[in-house]
Amino acid sequence: MGSSSSSYAPKTIYLDVDGKVQKVGVQFRNTAIMMVDPEGALVSIDPTIILSYCICSEISNSHLLSFSKYPPQFRAFRINELKTEVTNRLAMLEKRVELEGLKVVEIEKCKNDLKRLRDEMTSRGGGRVNCPCKYNFDDGKKVTPRRDVPNYPKYTLSQETVEALKKPTFDVWHWEHNEMLSCLEYMYHDLGLVKEFNMNPITLKRWLLAIQDNYRNNPFHNFRHCFCVSQMMYGMINLCNLQVWYMGILMTAAVCHDLDHPGYNNTYQINARTELAVRYNDISPLENHHCAVAFQILSLPECNIFANVDPEAFKQIRQAIITLILATDMARHGEILDSFKQKVDSFDFSIEEHMTCLKMVLIKCCDISNEVRPTEVAEPWVDCLLEEYFMQSDREKSEGLPVAPFMDRDKVTKPTAQIGFIKFVLIPMFETVMKLFPQIEEIMVQPLRDSRDHYEELKQIDDAMTEKKKTENMSLVSAVLSM
Repeated sequence: MGSSSSSYAPKTIYLDVDGKVQKVGVQFRNTAIMMVDPEGALVSIDPTIILSYCICSEISNSHLLSFSKYPPQFRAFRINELKTEVTNRLAMLEKRVELEGLKVVEIEKCKNDLKRLRDEMTSRGGGRVNCPCKYNFDDGKKVTPRRDVPNYPKYTLSQETVEALKKPTFDVWHWEHNEMLSCLEYMYHDLGLVKEFNMNPITLKRWLLAIQDNYRNNPFHNFRHCFCVSQMMYGMINLCNLQVWYMGILMTAAVCHDLDHPGYNNTYQINARTELAVRYNDISPLENHHCAVAFQILSLPECNIFANVDPEAFKQIRQAIITLILATDMARHGEILDSFKQKVDSFDFSIEEHMTCLKMVLIKCCDISNEVRPTEVAEPWVDCLLEEYFMQSDREKSEGLPVAPFMDRDKVTKPTAQIGFIKFVLIPMFETVMKLFPQIEEIMVQPLRDSRDHYEELKQIDDAMTEKKKTENMSLVSAVLSM
């Protein structure tokens, strides 16, 4: 501590060292107090600051010097704590500045968006827009914010592609997802569904994107399978000349029929007591789930392609779509086909029960129609399906669940998997439909017969190879034993 001469009267301060108060006299003009901080550095303090702010400085871990106007009031202020507090406050201020800056950016962005929308509205008609969707600017209601216009590239389909889309020979493997979306969009426009159901074209785009997003990347039950089934349905609609109302239900059910498929079939769901099986009481758990996801998507205003249909009509559409998706459960195959066989010889297109049965059979045909396609298109689907089957059977083995022989990689081959399915499921069903629509024989039924013959030939080759190996092994064993 040092001091210099002054004409001012000396003052008294009290120095608290280890809890002991020491009385110190200082003159407050040109006076400085020198102290040593914990690092050993000299610190100079003007005593006037002490009187003004009542400072306390931590000199070391064991010595605390308290400066105050001791009576009547004692206050303490630690320099290190002051530094920490100042640092924290600076950090808080910087954070606030950053947040306020972000708010400004967002506000500016919103202003620009609003300006762009106003300019667009003005350019379209000088004021209010005649919106074809369910949100009407003239009804006094607040418009619900919706997503921007979907930006997947719109492909201009060539005339060759347009014609090919209507045929079972269409090669679904040459198309990327964005191209498949454009093809599906084209089908809805071409069939007159957009006009018939007063669909907002932008909503149709959003709906298709949501559909794609809700198909998983399974080996078989994926978005390409969805497109495959929908394209076959589009072809059958063109062949059978059905009414537009039925077209809309058939196409939408085909697009939605396997939404969010987990890659494991109903048998696994039930045996493993999965959440889906419990939720739907073991009754078509996957198909019920596909329906639920389909209508969850349609419940979103920005994705509801039936938004402009009156409520009573929507109830009928909903019930019809649910009926068709539930019909794709192969456990109900015999029941549905037998019902159709009873009606087909005296079929009446004006009877609703007959039409419902026909629609159920049509979506079943499309769902399992891969073998109608050329071999180079159909055979990769068999590989994809077997891969998914093997994934399930491997899991069933690891979990101690029953394994179906046709899904066991140790027992099934491609020919054995297909021959029985084509002979006893596909051909009988398509031949029954052929009674009502003879025009499908050449382009659908005959390819099935050819596919059956193809796999029977492959089976004969496999059997011959197996027999040859067996003979060679027996010869080898005999040779070893005779030595």
